Amino acid sequence: MTYCLAIKTEAGLVFASDSRTNAGVDHVSTYSKMHTFTLPNERFFTLLSAGNLATTQGVVKRLRSDCEDPNALSLCNVPDIDAAVSYIGTVSTEVQRIQAQRDTMNTNFEATFIFGGQVGFREPAIFMVYPQGNFIHESGEHPFLQIGETKYGKPIMDRVIRPDTPLELAARCALVSLNSTIRSNITVGPPIELLIYTNNSFVEGRHLSLGESDPYYRLLSDAWSEGLRRALNSLPPFEWEHNLRTLQFVQQGPPPQQY
Repeated sequence: MTYCLAIKTEAGLVFASDSRTNAGVDHVSTYSKMHTFTLPNERFFTLLSAGNLATTQGVVKRLRSDCEDPNALSLCNVPDIDAAVSYIGTVSTEVQRIQAQRDTMNTNFEATFIFGGQVGFREPAIFMVYPQGNFIHESGEHPFLQIGETKYGKPIMDRVIRPDTPLELAARCALVSLNSTIRSNITVGPPIELLIYTNNSFVEGRHLSLGESDPYYRLLSDAWSEGLRRALNSLPPFEWEHNLRTLQFVQQGPPPQQY
């Protein structure tokens, strides 16, 4: 399993992914699921992948080879972000079809992607590309997308992320969402990759790879756990707890004065 997410804010985009592609008692594999494509001063794209590894690797290889062919439609020459995501969907379905034709074991070659970026000075966008090649974009009410093992990390995103969330705060929220998922599901694991893209920069920006023993990752995890405990302890008590405390005060009397 896997967990990848992307966030769109007014200031830029955040992409985050785990690196575990296969989990089991005897075998764990890790591969990067984050792939970037850049033409300086012109366009920037990031692709996050989940699903069959042969398909995702085949899609990325095709995207890069198309960019090297001046006569082919590619991420290097599509006119806008909508054309780019449509091209991603086409490539994905073609690679799945080729993989399935070679297979005799009825293997599931489906893959899902999060794709986002910016072309020229048009508004950046993020999309989820389904195995069938169709896609959706983020909404104004929930400006983020997730693929893979989404249920553990979604609650924090729902409560915190808004279009006006500061970019670095959104990035920390993405890390917390991944950390919460890793704590609850063994099929999602580090290292975590994080990419922060600032609007109109057309460069990768901040790119972090955080292992389980990374000092910042451990500090973030501990701070989040402690913050949750403080929040739990500060929740308003039940009505009967007030009554019980009042009864105890009457029975025992006020505490003795200190001199």
